[in-house]
Amino acid sequence: MRRALDELHAVEPPPGTPSILDVEPLFVGWDQVEHESEPFLALGLCSQAWLELHLPVLRKVAEAAPFAGEAFVHLDVRSDNICLRDGQAVLVDWNQACVANPDVDLACWMPSLSVEGGPAPWELLSGQPGLAAWVAGFFAARAGLPPPPTADPSLRALQLAQLEVALPWAARELGLPALDSRR
Repeated sequence: MRRALDELHAVEPPPGTPSILDVEPLFVGWDQVEHESEPFLALGLCSQAWLELHLPVLRKVAEAAPFAGEAFVHLDVRSDNICLRDGQAVLVDWNQACVANPDVDLACWMPSLSVEGGPAPWELLSGQPGLAAWVAGFFAARAGLPPPPTADPSLRALQLAQLEVALPWAARELGLPALDSRR
C-alpha cells in the first residue's frame, strides 16, 4: 500500500483539483467537540476533565497541521477504499481527492491499518502531532453522532474504532497524559 501511495503522490494532479485547504468539512473536528461535547464524551474514551484540560492544545495543534502541499492525495485512505488487483493495491472512492501534503494520506490510513492488526500509527508516521490531532478530531466529532440517513449503520462503530487508535496517538504525539477512560 505504501508503494501505491508513493506512486499516487508522484502523479500530477488533474487540472482543477482543489487544495485540501478548500475542503471545508474536513476541518470541523475539535471545534465541533468543543461546541457540543456530549456525543464525544458519551463514548467514554476520556473524562470531561481530561477533555477540558487538553482540548485547547488539540485544537491549536490540529489547526496548525501541515496540510499544504503539491501532491495528489486521495484523502480517504482506509481499508474499505483499497482493492487488491494482481497483487497491487488500488484505491477506490475518489470523491475527496485534492492537492495536499502526502503525509495527510498516511495519517488518514494509520487508524484503519492499526484497527485491522497493523502497526501503531507512530511506528509509521511519527513526529506529526498536527496530523495526529487532526485525524483524532475528525473522528471525535463524528463517532458519537447518529449515522447519516444514507450511510451504512456500522459507520459510527468503525469511526469509534479508529478514534480509539487516533486519540491515544494524538495524545502520545503531543506528550499529553494517558486518557482517563470511563470504560
